[in-house]
Amino acid sequence: MFDVFFQGLAVGFAIAVPVGPIGLLCIRRSMAEGRPTGVATGMGAAAADGTYGFLVAAGVSATGLLVSYATQMQLFGGLLIAVLGLMTARAFFLPRPEVADLPPSKTVASAFGTTYLLTLSNPMTIIGFTGMIAGLGAAAGGGGASAYLLVAGVFLGSALWWLILVQLALWARARLTGGALKWLDLLAGTVLVLWGLRLAIGAGAMPH
Repeated sequence: MFDVFFQGLAVGFAIAVPVGPIGLLCIRRSMAEGRPTGVATGMGAAAADGTYGFLVAAGVSATGLLVSYATQMQLFGGLLIAVLGLMTARAFFLPRPEVADLPPSKTVASAFGTTYLLTLSNPMTIIGFTGMIAGLGAAAGGGGASAYLLVAGVFLGSALWWLILVQLALWARARLTGGALKWLDLLAGTVLVLWGLRLAIGAGAMPH
């Protein structure tokens, strides 16, 4: 039965590792706003991965529900990524606040919520989990404890990667000057805007 847990752990880690727009956002938030916001960003992504793990375990993915709404979710996610990119790039032109001056509760809550929504709407996450239906769905097919172990494994595997990424970002921040961090804002914001627009345009071009 614990084989299911370790399968979920491996899947959660593997799905989270590729550094796409969510990873870039986590790195930038960790550097600009500190560990709590970076961890909240990562946990939002891990919670979304766990949600998809639950859907796989429950057999919802097998009905094609995720695929049928993939276009709308990609459009929403792309536009949200572009907006976050604009907000990030805007920080280049503003005085950089100290981490201690940021409102932790609001920042942490919004970091978790926005990343949760972004990860749910990320087409690569949808494709990744949909492609694993056969193996994971069969592994958790017995239901009961197996399904819960699968979801726990996916969440913890994803969370492990995000904690590692936050630590790497903080290590890099300690070696960068304030001016370099401002240029990082501009670079990250530009990449997020272009990435988000590409996803949104791609969703509009998909057959309905």
